[in-house]
Amino acid sequence: MVSADQLSPSLRVVARTHRRLEPLHSHVYFAPETDEHLIAVGIRPGRMVYFAGRAAAMGAVGPGVVTATFGNFAPAIVARNVPRAWTLASPEQVVAARSAAARASLTRLLADPPAEDVAELAGLLREACDGLTAEGRPLFAGHADLDWPEEPLLSLWHGATLLREHRGDGHVAVLLHAGLTGLEALITHSATGRGFTEPAAKATRGWKDEEWAAASAALAGRGLLDDAGLTAEGEDLRAHIEVQTDALAADPWLSLGPGKTARVVELGKGLSRRIAESGAFGQGIFGR
Repeated sequence: MVSADQLSPSLRVVARTHRRLEPLHSHVYFAPETDEHLIAVGIRPGRMVYFAGRAAAMGAVGPGVVTATFGNFAPAIVARNVPRAWTLASPEQVVAARSAAARASLTRLLADPPAEDVAELAGLLREACDGLTAEGRPLFAGHADLDWPEEPLLSLWHGATLLREHRGDGHVAVLLHAGLTGLEALITHSATGRGFTEPAAKATRGWKDEEWAAASAALAGRGLLDDAGLTAEGEDLRAHIEVQTDALAADPWLSLGPGKTARVVELGKGLSRRIAESGAFGQGIFGR
């Protein structure tokens, strides 16, 4: 673990690098290819595609594990999809289908990018991941146990996925340390104006109105939320959460070094722009 002194000057770089790489992974939650490939192996359309696709690398886990690792979904909505998914397709089938979907969607969205850029970025992401450890990071650990693809395009996606889940696991730990439940984290993030709207958060994460109201009341009791939204204390807490999330995600970039990290940002920005300009995020609701 890196020290606070090492982290402080690097946090903006960590956040910037995450933003440049995120679309290379998260487009799969919006891509029609994901539905096509997972439904083809037996997974039911809708939320089950998301839950099974993201959890499969951990094996045939139950709803408690999925709820715990995903962080902000209502347990009831998870339980309607897991473990039933594993009676329809094995985790191994789902992992293979998701990989095929990632290849197909990236091929379509990137529209024949420079092969040397894809190969270079894939190599840099693999190098960035080499020193990462799995302690306390279950989603990262599950994906890290998978074989690293040799094909550059899939290697790129796998590296972006590992880094995204590594960061996400750290984010969940920070939320717990801040004393927020998954629902409270969702409410406070929505209240920043940078997350879901309240109706979208309820609909996509499966929370009932009364559950949302009770959690909001608990946040108000802590002085974090009022009728206008986040209080000053609430804003400070959310800012602290983002800083600490960046801190726990800094290791790959400190290991890679400033020069190579800057190259990751440059290459990631160019490829992610291609994905966005191809309409990757026009539809779909399930990515965290």
